[in-house]
Amino acid sequence: MDKELKYNKPWILQRADPYVYRHTDGTYYFTASVPEYDGIVLRRAKSLADLPEAEETEIWHRHESGPMSYNIWAPELHHLNGKWYVYFAGSDKEDIWALRPYVLECGDEDPVNGKWTELGKMERADDDDFSFEEFSLDATVFETKGRYYYVWAEKVGVGKKVSNLYIAEMENPHKLKTVQVLLTGPDYDWERVGFWVNEGPAVIKHNGMLYLTYSASETGAAYCVGMLSISEDAEILDPRAWKKERYPVLKTDESIGLYGPGHNSFTKDENGNDIMVYHARKEAVIEGDPLYNPNRHAQLMKICWDENDRPVFSYHE
Repeated sequence: MDKELKYNKPWILQRADPYVYRHTDGTYYFTASVPEYDGIVLRRAKSLADLPEAEETEIWHRHESGPMSYNIWAPELHHLNGKWYVYFAGSDKEDIWALRPYVLECGDEDPVNGKWTELGKMERADDDDFSFEEFSLDATVFETKGRYYYVWAEKVGVGKKVSNLYIAEMENPHKLKTVQVLLTGPDYDWERVGFWVNEGPAVIKHNGMLYLTYSASETGAAYCVGMLSISEDAEILDPRAWKKERYPVLKTDESIGLYGPGHNSFTKDENGNDIMVYHARKEAVIEGDPLYNPNRHAQLMKICWDENDRPVFSYHE
């Protein structure tokens, strides 16, 4: 018998940047950044409630040196054109902040036990000279109107660089068709705590609208979630067509002891309800560098929709 789900409580411990994909056969797959940042893991189950106890398998391990040898971050599992793909970021032991986006492919039916092939660095469009030349991470993929889009975070500038979100249409699962478009940058004070950051994009569809959540600020208690929205009938690659929320849609709530929510994904439960999968901390104060503190736990939130069909992110059911 399936266990009862608990919302806004630690669900899968020490798994940051959680990503859940529900396949066409109803199977749930879970991946995330592991505390060692040294590989990519998958687990699967027939229900969300069973994922915490599901066996976890490492499907890929970082290289000993060179690209993809350090800081393996934020994997996402997608099923495109009949094959499995994992999008993730990795750096080099000799240059640990030289983070770039990479792609793995599996043509087998079973992604947990199947053979994964490295496709290398995500390819930009032929006439794009800029994408993936700097610190790039947190790529996600979404589809609308039969077209696939790739959204990622990349730092630009000098000194303390700014992390923006960019978008492009995809030519195939490992190459972009169009040049990058700047979607959003850290415009507001709540996006600029510690570092100026927009990262961790995720997309949910609802009644002809796309809602793109993202994370902002440093990875401690200031980490929070912002949101953009656009009609599926609009020009997706026109940044002016997107509406950006003035304030975060989810942030630290000291009253329930939940700190630094962010880097989420979306899925549906077995009854078709929309679920947000995110990570958060239980500590208000973190010893040492928050990035290397393992206590970011995957959690679930039930998404409700208001009278205007907009998502409501609430810690209280």
